Amino acid sequence: MARIISPSFLSADFLRLGEAARIVNESRAEWFHLDVMDGMFVPNISFGMPVVKALRHATEKILDVHLMIVQPERYVADFRAAGADYLTVHVEASTHLHRTLQAIRDAGMRAGVALNPHTPVWAVEEVAESADMILIMSVNPGFGGQRFIASSLEKISRLKDLLLRKNSAALIQVDGGVNRDNAAQLFAAGADVLVAGNAVFGAADPVAAIQQLIEA
Repeated sequence: MARIISPSFLSADFLRLGEAARIVNESRAEWFHLDVMDGMFVPNISFGMPVVKALRHATEKILDVHLMIVQPERYVADFRAAGADYLTVHVEASTHLHRTLQAIRDAGMRAGVALNPHTPVWAVEEVAESADMILIMSVNPGFGGQRFIASSLEKISRLKDLLLRKNSAALIQVDGGVNRDNAAQLFAAGADVLVAGNAVFGAADPVAAIQQLIEA
């Protein structure tokens, strides 16, 4: 099982994004997690293509772009042009989800599907074989620094069972309230990729914090 850490740049100092990129580049984290919010699907507004493009120039690591926006299919080509490697859309935000996932793959990216805390695992059953990753939101999307929703652990296990039953190789990603106190449980439940924001960028030593998450 993979143990990938994807530090969330939503928790980085926006005045020092280049420094944040350098820190992650020097760590064992394999991915950069970039949260794009539109103020409609979620109540917050973050950043868009220009920041993704700038960070593409700052790293050779995987750019893991999470779209928390309405009608994400409108921007598939734009995020590919900006340098995204993974593009994740919410099952709640895309009316024709299968078509959107296919468009992401056709554009040359890996396709992810995100589930809000209230959305059941079975909502991705019919697209499990079309997705490269399923993201379980373990907080309500929109803001960093929230407390982990404990029931997400059981949800990860149920998703793992569904993927095995569907013979899907999709990775399981978890985002929200991830820290060194719950990382081991999340990996044990079946998670492959942990998104960590405050646990990394709020630490005195982010490189060491990433190491601790991997070795939890």
